Amino acid sequence: MSSWNFVFAGFGGQGILFTGKVVAYTGMLEGREVSWLPSYGPEMRGGTANCSVCLSEEPVASPLVLEPNALVVMNNPSFEKFIGTVAPGGFAVIDSSLITAKCQRDDITCGYIPATRLSQERELQGLANIIMLGGLLKLTGFTTLEALEKGLEKSVPASKRHLMEPNLRAVRLGMESV
Repeated sequence: MSSWNFVFAGFGGQGILFTGKVVAYTGMLEGREVSWLPSYGPEMRGGTANCSVCLSEEPVASPLVLEPNALVVMNNPSFEKFIGTVAPGGFAVIDSSLITAKCQRDDITCGYIPATRLSQERELQGLANIIMLGGLLKLTGFTTLEALEKGLEKSVPASKRHLMEPNLRAVRLGMESV
C-alpha cells in the first residue's frame, strides 16, 4: 500500500502523540508526503489523546483521518470510539493488557499485544506505545525496520539518546508479540 492513514489513540501520558510523530518522521525521511494532527482532551495526562497521521506518495488533501486503514488503540474508550471507523481491509493493533473487548469485525485484521504488561515485565516502562508501534510495523509492513529506527532516532531528543536502545528493543518486542 503506498498510502496510509493512521489513527493512534489512548490516554494522555501513554505516548500516543509521540508514536504518531515517529511514524510521521519515518515517512518524511522516506520522502513521502506527511501530515500529523494531534488531538487531546484538556486534562492531558489521563485524559484521552489521539492523532491522525497520513503517509502518501501524493499530497495529503486533509490531515484529519476519519476512516483509517490502520488503528493503534491503547484504552477501552478509544477502542469503542475508533474500532468501527477502520476501513474494510484495514488493521487494528490493540493493547490487550488494557482492552478486554475483542473486535467483532471480520473485515479487518486485528493484532492483540499485551503491550502495557510486556513493558513492565521486560523493564521497558513507559514504552508500551513503542511495543505497539513494532506490532503495527509487523502487521502492516507500512515501512521497513531500518526506516522506523531512523524515524525513532529523529524523534528522540538528544538529551534522551540513552533511551534509544530500550526503544529499539521495544520495537522488536512488538514485532515478535503481534
